[in-house]
Amino acid sequence: MKKRDFLKSTGALAVAALLPSSVWALSKNQRLRTAHIGVSAMGGSDLASISSHKLVDVVALCDVDSDALKTAKELHPNAKVYTDYRILFKEMKNDIDAVIVSTPDHTHAPASMMAMEFDKPIYCQKPLTHHVAEARAMSKLAKEKKLVTQMGIQVHSFYDYKLATSLIQAGIIGKVKSVRAWSPKNWGYDGPEPQGNDPIPKNLDWNLWLGTAAKRPYKNKYYHPGNWRKLLDYGCGTLGDMGVHIFDTPYNALELDVPMTIKNSCRKPTGFGFPEKNMVTYKFPGTKYTTDTLEWVWYDGSGAPDKHKDLILPNNEKLPEQGAMFIGEKGRLLLPHFMQLPKHIINGKYVKLDMSLVKDSDKIGSPTKSYDEEGNKHYHQFVDACLGKDKCSAPFSYASRLTETILLGVIAGRFPNKTLHWDNKNAKFSESEANQFLDAPYRDF
Repeated sequence: MKKRDFLKSTGALAVAALLPSSVWALSKNQRLRTAHIGVSAMGGSDLASISSHKLVDVVALCDVDSDALKTAKELHPNAKVYTDYRILFKEMKNDIDAVIVSTPDHTHAPASMMAMEFDKPIYCQKPLTHHVAEARAMSKLAKEKKLVTQMGIQVHSFYDYKLATSLIQAGIIGKVKSVRAWSPKNWGYDGPEPQGNDPIPKNLDWNLWLGTAAKRPYKNKYYHPGNWRKLLDYGCGTLGDMGVHIFDTPYNALELDVPMTIKNSCRKPTGFGFPEKNMVTYKFPGTKYTTDTLEWVWYDGSGAPDKHKDLILPNNEKLPEQGAMFIGEKGRLLLPHFMQLPKHIINGKYVKLDMSLVKDSDKIGSPTKSYDEEGNKHYHQFVDACLGKDKCSAPFSYASRLTETILLGVIAGRFPNKTLHWDNKNAKFSESEANQFLDAPYRDF
């Protein structure tokens, strides 16, 4: 089913554009009425952070899990509840000002695109989409409608990440030659596809959970509530989870676009789960902050990262569990993930950060070790932007390019150890066999 046909079939286009998008910049009563699609797990965290803003009124809650919906309703008793976001939009299109999408990855684009067709600003969890074509479509629609948008990468607004960005752009290690980034998390599955089916839990609407994805029998402990990230049809693996957070600062600081080539060293594809261990090598065109080209290597899975001379720390220190290393012409900058200050390394020794290089230090803020203090900044920035009081730092124009980069590495996992060449202008691979994974049909549900 075509994406636009999906929207038409639910009646979204017929009543879209009820008000100009600029209306969201200044709400009549200076408050923001929010609808939340997905309210369990990360969705519950998003709900808490958005609603902690003093000018937010939560007016709608939507989830396919009645247990999660009940918990959220107890916290927001005045909100209306739904299991199907299409019905939510049909009934409340005039009573909501902004939408927060916190579903599994495969539902990000269907729910967000529909909301944007209703001219609603969107806060959407990372990765922005499940497919490259969706990322480009979401960015295009947001631009056409001039909507306030933000991708849910909350550490983007943390002090240590903003500090690292400022230092890199000030030239603390000169032009950057390469980046190495890693996470030992394992959102992969090397086992076989499960056979048979299990009873669907009474609290779960399995058809709505699948949404636009292909129909599949329910199997306990494989999909909902937590393991969908491991599976091709619903998640994006470790790269699409932790990779988005850890890529974000180097990608932003170096002002990268999408890569020219991608290669994933991993096991052979199974057609069901993502590889449990990946090493993805990207080559990017240069920017003013990099050498002529930039190599980027990502490692994930147990034991990540692999040993490399650029990852050796002074005094034989152990690497942080997750993080990124910038390798420049005049030294290295280590950025742990997260809430740890970056570390400057020259000739195998730590040197004190030159804070005189930091520009706009008042915008960066001050160091903090409290997630409670830092965690809400990104969410509140979105709310304030909807009310015309701020500007989002991770709008879909940025988030779509970062997501596309991530997803190209995910696709490369279907072609182990083969270098894929990406045509940015035409949004396709030179290797035609890879282009089938840039998009997927939508099931009519």
